[in-house]
Amino acid sequence: MSGSLVPGANAALTAENPGLQHVVVALAWDQIPSRGPSAELVPVAIVCDVHGRVLSDEDLVFFNQLESADGSVRFLDDGDAEEIDVDLGNVPDQVDTIVFAVYLDPDPRAPKDFGSVRSMTIRVHGDDGRELVHFDMPPDRNRMIDAVLLGELYRHRADWKFRAVGQGYSTGLAGIRADYGIGQR
Repeated sequence: MSGSLVPGANAALTAENPGLQHVVVALAWDQIPSRGPSAELVPVAIVCDVHGRVLSDEDLVFFNQLESADGSVRFLDDGDAEEIDVDLGNVPDQVDTIVFAVYLDPDPRAPKDFGSVRSMTIRVHGDDGRELVHFDMPPDRNRMIDAVLLGELYRHRADWKFRAVGQGYSTGLAGIRADYGIGQR
C-alpha cells in the first residue's frame, strides 16, 4: 500500500501491513523566502480520547514537549526534519486518535497567514522507511488560514488507520486548543 489521499479519504495501515508496530509521520512544507520576518510553522501532535479531546496537557507533542506522557508519541531528533514517531503497539487503550496539525507561530512581527506556503505534505512511513501513504494539502486557501489539521491516526476496531483531513483554521492555535480541549483539563 502506498498512495496519495484526498481530503476526507482514509487508509488502513495495520490491516494492510500485518505486524506494523511503528510509524513515522513526516510533515513538510515549502515556503517563499522572505526578506523580512517569515512565517514560522510549528508542527504538533495531539493525543486524544474517544471524544476527540486531548488526554492531558502532557499529551500535546511539540517543540517544547518532545513526547507524550506515556512516551508512545515523540518527535524524532533528525535535524530539520519534522518527524514524529508513533509506537502503535504501546499507545494506551484510552487513546482513540492522534491528530497532526501545523500552526503559525503567533509572533506579532511575522505574517498572519500561510500565504507564503506553497505546498504542505504529511507522509506516513513504516518501520522499514517505506512510505505507506501521503496527503498533499491543497494550497488554494493558504491566504485565509493560520493553522491546519493535516491528518490523523485513529483506531478502527483493533486496527489503526490514517485519515487525510486538510481542515484550515483562521483562529490559529486558539482554534486548535478549543477544538481539542487543550489547557482545559
